[in-house]
Amino acid sequence: MTAVRQIDPPEHLHAGELTFLAAADDGRRPPGWHLTPRAVVTFVCGSGGLPVPGPGGSRVIDAKFVGERALVERCVVTLAGERGLLLVGEPGTAKSMLSELLAAAICGTSALAVQGTAGTSEDQLRYGWNYALLLAKGPSAESLVPSPILTAMTTGAVARVEEITRCLPEVQDALVSIMSERRITVPELAGQDGAVGYAVPGFCLIATANLRDRGVSEMSAALKRRFNFEVVPPIADFDAEVALVTRQATAAVERGGATFAVDEDVLAILVTAFRDLRTGRSAEGWEVERPSSVMSTAEAVAVAASIGLAAAYLPGPDPLSLLPGQLLGVARKDDPADAARLLAYWDGALRRRAEAGSRSWRQLWEHRDVLRD
Repeated sequence: MTAVRQIDPPEHLHAGELTFLAAADDGRRPPGWHLTPRAVVTFVCGSGGLPVPGPGGSRVIDAKFVGERALVERCVVTLAGERGLLLVGEPGTAKSMLSELLAAAICGTSALAVQGTAGTSEDQLRYGWNYALLLAKGPSAESLVPSPILTAMTTGAVARVEEITRCLPEVQDALVSIMSERRITVPELAGQDGAVGYAVPGFCLIATANLRDRGVSEMSAALKRRFNFEVVPPIADFDAEVALVTRQATAAVERGGATFAVDEDVLAILVTAFRDLRTGRSAEGWEVERPSSVMSTAEAVAVAASIGLAAAYLPGPDPLSLLPGQLLGVARKDDPADAARLLAYWDGALRRRAEAGSRSWRQLWEHRDVLRD
């Protein structure tokens, strides 16, 4: 019996679409690719509501990434040329999700990933050892534990490195030789099979980096030259962001065993507040002091899910009354002074909307005291 997962990887969640697209598009594929580049773009961006013809009928492909199609096309072209792809942007702009979707469509798995941290070692990029077998039999192919990158190289798959700028410089430097030489040498196996792991056609690497982490471990010029950089911006379209927040918050609440029942008006206000604080300007053009904390779409989803769970399991309070406390929790994550900036937003743009006669904004204004603790 298969255990229920909290979050399915895209290759499992969208297995039906991947199988359909593989059969529907018989065009040219780069070596090792499961789908054509055109089908990869369709898988990520959707078919625009139009049915895609296939051998057994037609099917509408849902959009999974909210962003410019041109951005996804450039990413696909980069990977088709076996160049490294670096996705950069503010936290919460779905860089990791995009890298997972691309990997799932190209090679059928998004699992060959290394999470970059200050504790990530060079061995996690190259290889390690099963020490029980190493002590019993000595260095051998059997006792070698390949890294996700080595596995991707030798099988022609896509490897992913998350938060690359959080890795120490010496760890980043290991990627320079890997991406240049397209092989990993295992000196301990000299003279044996498997002493060198060569990259086979299809191998490519996707890395992600947050713009706010640029100064953690700055990438060397040599490493930067081995990547094509693509900036993943925040969602530009208001309606698209509301739809995404609604969809993902609904899924999160349903995983929690409840039904999502938050009014659309509440979600629209939530997204509006996040966009105002993120950009430093309201939709009406009023200046807003930006908090230093990240007011990302991902944070908006978390707030919407929290409100949805509270409404389902602790019914009673008006969902709008929960929004100030949730926003305060997000704003305080990086700098306690951001609480004052949030209060200034309440006394500025939010108050002007309330005075303009909007009933919902007026209700939200009435919960201002939550911010004064």
